[in-house]
This record gives sequence, C-alpha cells and structure tokens, in this order.
Amino acid sequence: MTGHPHPAPDERGLERLVATVERLRREAERARREADDRALIELATGVLVERLGCGPAQAAGQLATLAAKAGVSRLEVAADVLRAVAGDRIGAAGAADPQAAVRLRVAESAALGAPDTQAAAAGLLEHALAPLGATAVAVWATEPGGALTLAGYAGFTAEEARRWRHVPPGVLTPAGRSLTERRMIWHPDSGLPAIGRPASAGGRVTVPMTAAGRQLGVLEICWPHDLPPRPPRIERQIEALAELCAHTLDAPYAAHAPATPAQTEIVDLADTLPDPALVLRAHLDAEGEPADFLVRHVNERITAGDGLLLEAYPLMPGARLLEACPPAAEGLFARLEHVHATGEPFRAERMPFGLTTTGVADVSITRHGDSLLLVWREHDEDARLAGLLEHAQRLGRIGGFEENALTGQITWNAQLYSLYGLAPGDPPIPLERLRDHAHPDDEVALGRFLRTVLHHRRFAATAFRLQRPDGVARHMRVVAEPVFGPDRRLMAVRGAYQDISSQHWTEVALAVTRDQLAHTEEQSAARDRLALQLQQAIMPPSHGRIDSLGLRIAVRYRPAQKEHLVGGDWYDAVALPSRQVLLSVGDVAGHGVEAATGMVVLRNALRGLAATGAGPAQLLSWLNQVAHHLADRMTATAVCGLYDPPTRTLRWARAGHLPPILLREGDGAELALVKGPLLGAFTDARYEERQVQVQAGDTLLMYTDGLIERRDHNLRHAQDRLLDIARRPAATLDHRLDDLLTHCNSDTDDDTCLIGVHVT
Repeated sequence: MTGHPHPAPDERGLERLVATVERLRREAERARREADDRALIELATGVLVERLGCGPAQAAGQLATLAAKAGVSRLEVAADVLRAVAGDRIGAAGAADPQAAVRLRVAESAALGAPDTQAAAAGLLEHALAPLGATAVAVWATEPGGALTLAGYAGFTAEEARRWRHVPPGVLTPAGRSLTERRMIWHPDSGLPAIGRPASAGGRVTVPMTAAGRQLGVLEICWPHDLPPRPPRIERQIEALAELCAHTLDAPYAAHAPATPAQTEIVDLADTLPDPALVLRAHLDAEGEPADFLVRHVNERITAGDGLLLEAYPLMPGARLLEACPPAAEGLFARLEHVHATGEPFRAERMPFGLTTTGVADVSITRHGDSLLLVWREHDEDARLAGLLEHAQRLGRIGGFEENALTGQITWNAQLYSLYGLAPGDPPIPLERLRDHAHPDDEVALGRFLRTVLHHRRFAATAFRLQRPDGVARHMRVVAEPVFGPDRRLMAVRGAYQDISSQHWTEVALAVTRDQLAHTEEQSAARDRLALQLQQAIMPPSHGRIDSLGLRIAVRYRPAQKEHLVGGDWYDAVALPSRQVLLSVGDVAGHGVEAATGMVVLRNALRGLAATGAGPAQLLSWLNQVAHHLADRMTATAVCGLYDPPTRTLRWARAGHLPPILLREGDGAELALVKGPLLGAFTDARYEERQVQVQAGDTLLMYTDGLIERRDHNLRHAQDRLLDIARRPAATLDHRLDDLLTHCNSDTDDDTCLIGVHVT
C-alpha cells in the first residue's frame, strides 16, 4: 500500500503550536480593532450624556436609535456626533466623506490611546492610511539644529528603521524638505535618500506636524506606486493626521503652564551669559501662529543697561516684544518666527539690530523646548575701526610709527617690525638713522627726505631700498610729517612705511612686456599684410565674369574687414582639357598666413588633379590625402562640381560644405545632400557623388559660410533666409550676386566666396 507518510509526532505538535499562535494573533488584532472602535463609540456616548443630560444607558440607546434610523453603523453616527461638537480639523476633513470620517476618528482614538508614538504610527497606517493605498508611514521628531529622529514607524522593517533612526542637519531628504520649507510636499520617485528606498520606490508625501506654531516633526507617508491624484479632501485628511500625530510628540501647548525643568535651565543659562540675552515665548493668534513673543526673562546685562536702549525700549518680563520694541519687526521677528517653527538655530554677524545703540550686532537665536533664547553682542565702533585699520595695513603691507620729540620714545606697530625683519622686542630704528639701513645709492634721496622732515619740518615722502638684517632687500616707500602743539612747538613725527617691492617688479616686468608686445604687434601686422597680399594675389576681390561653353559665370570674393581675420576661402571656375568645366569653392579652417597658404595648396592641387579626368568624388578623395599628409594636417570644407556642356549634366560632391542652390523658373532649393566628411579629418574618407540635370535658364549658386553666418541665429535659419533672397527676381547674374552680398547680413566678419553659374 502506497501513500504519503504521516507526520512524526513532534512535527504534528509544532504545526498545532504554529496554528495556535496564528489564531491568537488574529484574535488579539481583532480585539485591538474592536477596542479602537469601542473607544470611539464610548467617546460619542459621553458627548450625548453631557448634551442630553441623561445616563450612559440612555445615551447608548439614543446612539443605536440614530444609527438604525439613518441606516448606518454606530461608528458612523459616533464620528458624526464628534464632528458636530468638536469643530476640529479631523471633523472638517471627514465632513464630505462619512467613511473617511469614521477612519479618521478611529485613527484618532487609536493614537490618543497609544502608549507611544510607535503604536500611534501603526494605528494611523491601519485605520486611516491603508484605505488610501499607503503602505508605510514614518513619524519624524525634530531636534535642535534641524536634525530628525525616527519617533515611530509602520510598514518598514526593523532593520530599515534602525538605519534611519537619526538624520543629521543638512542632509536632503523628503522629510527634511518639508521641515525647511514648512509645507506639505508630494514627492515623485525623485531618487532622494529616504527611508524605505529602494523597496518603497513609489511616491510619498511629507507634511510638517505643527502644534502651537512649532514644527515638532514631519509625517511621511509612502505609496508603492506613482502618486494618485491629489484631491483637496485627501490633503485635508493628511493635514488632520499630521496635527493628530503632533500630539503624540508633545503635550498640549498652554501659555499659562508652569515652568518645566528645561525652562528653568534656559533661564539659568541666560543669566550666566556675558552678553545681553532674552528668553522669549510665542504668543499665538487664533490660527495658532505667533502674533508676538512674550518676554519671559531678561538677564543682568540688559537690566544693567548694557547693549540695549532701555529708556526707549523697556523690556521687562511679561512684555510683548513688538509692543515694547517696534524696531524688532524689521527683520528680527521673521528670524524668531522661523527658529520657533523649525528649531533651526540662527546666527549672523553684524546684523541690523534696532535695539542697540549702534544699530548693529552679532545675533544668535536658538529654540529650547517652547522657549527661544535671543543673545546679541553689540559692536564697539572704535574697536571695529581699529581692527579694520590693522587689517588694511596688513593687506597693504604698511607699517606705522611715531617718534615723540619731547621724550625721544619711538613707537612702532607690529606690521612695521615685520617689514624691517625685526622681532617685536627689538629696539625700533630712529628716523634719522634710516640711511644706515638703506642701499648706498639711495643716500642722496634719503638725505633730502630727512632734511625736509626734521629740519624744515614739512611733510615729505621718498622711495628707497631697505637692507634688512636677514639679507633681504625690499623696495620701500616712506612718508612722514611733523606734529605741532598749540604753541607751534614740535611734539612728534608720525609716518608710515609701505613695502612696494611687488609694485616695483611689476613695473619692471610691465616695461619688458610692453617692449615685447610692441615687437609682437609689429610681427603680427607684417604677417597679416603678407596673408592679405597672398590672398589677394590668388583671389582678386574685383568682379569677374567668364563666358565659356554655354555658361555665364560670375564670381564675388569679399575679404574680412579686419586684416588679422584673413581667412582661407577660395573659389575656382576653369575649363578643363576634357571640355568640362570645373566649379569649386572651399574654406580652410582658421585665419592668417597658415589659412591663406593652405588655401593656395588645396586650390592649386584640385585644379591639377581635375586635369586627370576623374570625377568629383575621386577628386575630393585625393584632395583629402593632400590636406591630411601634405599640408600639415589642415582641415577644410569644399564643394567640387564638373559640368558637361553637351549633356547639360552636373556631377558634384561635397566635403562637409554647404550644398549648392539651384534656381529655376522663379523658385529655388538646395541640392539634396550627399555624404562627405571634412578634408583632412580622416585618412580613409569616402565621398559620394550625385548627378543633376540642368536646363537652359537655370542658375547654380555655390558659396562659403561667411555669406550667412550669424551669432544670433542657427545655421538652418540663415540658409532659409539665403533661399528667400536668392528667389527674388534679378535683371542679371551680377545683380543677383550683388543682391546676395548686400542682404545676407552675416555678422562674423569672415571672408566670403560666391559663384553664380547661369546656363544659357
């Protein structure tokens, strides 16, 4: 007899144990849900007891009667009763959706009855968020400085929660964005680091959790897919849940609440500070936002009158900041409000501060529980100016001195010791002994300077070379002036030294550079003249016309306006021994002598190669070898055409150049492009060839890009403009070319070649 073997006794016992544990788990879960539902019903029953003035049994019966008459569950009636009497955000969020109202009220009961934020997060996900399609929720609590701590979660693994238990300040996460921007944000799968990624790679929403104007944390809700449409009713539900969650992080805010140990500590801290300090607390308006800040404590530096205009702004405990000190509204109040809301500390140097005598102070604001600590340090204007002067002297390498004419005492500042290469404890050098430390060649100039200051007692200045004890020579400038008393008696001589070594050597280098530049400019001008003469010798700018073999050919060459921009544009139109006509234009990259000589090489090479009878594609292939190997690897563009008069056919090829234009019977279009890379770009380049049948009366235009290039338009736009102009009627071929040169308003100041071929 065959069959499955029976499980061993130990295995059967284990299976029964697993089944029992699962059954108990389901029963506990059901009991918890029923307890949450029962809590909501009991809360509504208590409201009816108070409103109807009846006992609990009668109130429960009334609740059941209302449910039966309306044909809904007792939970829905209970939610509606609470909405009517509470007037809170949860009631408003569920007003238009009875099912949502029940879910929100059950979630509220679960959260308020939860022993901690972790349990509250689980209740929110189960009762309110899972029906919206959400799969996970995180409750973040703010810390001083803008950090975030994971206070509760549901739908994430314990390992994921452990990794995200703390987010330092400055780390960009979805929750951190909402904390900083103080608003609800819907996030697509943007790739920001976030709890649950990549397992929960769908959309998510983050919303600040606010109580009494303070952001206590951020509620983050995750979906497994792209975010669904966001109707306002869903946003209202999420905002209500965020407000509910805030109560799990902080006790209700009360302005009259007794001082906590933390508040006592912040008062003690303020009293120990050496700077003026205020302990403030938000005074909220009807919307729960700070309308002002109450002064809870002032330290002794303020009561002593340090750093504050006490007579104008009497700050005392219990006073309102804006009422007592209206200047606080200018910038300070917004900073206080931001720190109060986010917990992010604020510090600024030399901030406008209307509460001080100077109007400027270093300011620090930090949040401690529900209190703010405002500390400032007023700037001493004299000390600040002295610091600025010392800083300027250091940057300018300036040292000051004073010699007392009555006592003989000499005073140097620290920068002057440094300029002289002396230690601060060394004896300073008297002004009359200056020549002992200067280069001998400067003795005459220093003698004139000392005689003017010490004998004639007038202001004087001079430059000299200082010989320092460490062997370093520095170029210095010294200025000095006498100081007289009321009776015109000499009291002192004051002055300054400045190290001008950098300036001296800069002037020397500048003079050398100026000479080199003049020589270079002369060479450059000679090269430009040579390039222009070479180009004009090969490509004369005068108008030309060639009548040959049934063609009327006109050419135009327009050189660049600036000589240093002389380029490598060329054109050619010549009858070959085969009685075909070679038509070509080209443009060598670059400007100057190199471009002009490269143009000569390629133009003459093409004319010579065309005598072999090869087609345009083969000619460009050979010309590419010339550009790559024989012309120092230059690059160029070109169009090559061979016209056969008996058959009126044109064979043509191109090497990275703009295509020719064919005009016929008042219309015109570019010839279809054929493939062909730049000359000199590749050793094994291949060029395509195409044949065009022309008719009597047709006109062919070939040109270089200098005709149409503009900085403010793309090339396609310029080509379309050229076609529009080319289609205009023209009395003669010469008039047509002149019209193109006039109205194709390029702005790159490049040279231009243009060939017009009219079939007669």
